[in-house]
Amino acid sequence: MSGRPSVLLLGIGNLLWADEGFGVRAIEHLQRHYRFEDNVRLLDGGTQGIYLVQQIRDADLLVVFDAVDYGLPGGTLKLVEGDQVPRFLGAKKVSLHQTGFQEVLAMAEMLGDYPQQLLLIGVQPVVLEDYGGSLRAEVKAQIQPAIDHALAYLARFGVQAQRREKPLVADVAASGAIADIDCYESGRPSGREARRDGDARVLDSSDFRVGYRPVALQGDGLGVGLDQHLEKYRAEAMTGDPGQHSAAVQSRGERP
Repeated sequence: MSGRPSVLLLGIGNLLWADEGFGVRAIEHLQRHYRFEDNVRLLDGGTQGIYLVQQIRDADLLVVFDAVDYGLPGGTLKLVEGDQVPRFLGAKKVSLHQTGFQEVLAMAEMLGDYPQQLLLIGVQPVVLEDYGGSLRAEVKAQIQPAIDHALAYLARFGVQAQRREKPLVADVAASGAIADIDCYESGRPSGREARRDGDARVLDSSDFRVGYRPVALQGDGLGVGLDQHLEKYRAEAMTGDPGQHSAAVQSRGERP
């Protein structure tokens, strides 16, 4: 890696699902307490998935903070480097965004712009299914150690950080309480006021209930009505003799 590398420090995850927010909270803490030279970018990647591909392509050195199911005790911090990173995100994913991020890495590699250096700093989550919840104590305690690991890794490539004399203040007025972890935690309503498994306005609404709708069986197959507006596309897809199309479908082990 010659000259000054283009560095991306990326936090991914969902702040609304407890320990799933670890990566984003780590980046927030890093931004508030440290400053870097202009070749280093800090990014809250949230759950953007494939939309992060250009950010990855522009990075020579990539450090990712995330909650990862390593099968270890909750709150355990684990570092994975290089080619092992996409393998861990694929085999040990805890949420949909990690599948998306694995695809981001694959697409960047396909386009010929894969980071030369890659580090995943993951923490084993304690709780995920807590809508509106914050980090559990074991996970929250790993934010600074995770940052220390990242800074040590960057130093190996000549990238240095300076501790801010006065931490930045989160813009709660513009972004809401969620922008500041302390404000977010202190202002959380009780379980009676706000359900932990989702938004009560949706979960308790008859407009959003999923009803069981049995369908008739035709022979040994499952018959499902096809929307009328799809008929023309179905017809266009069947070129030549309909019988030949049926045979081709059956040869692939499908039902016509």
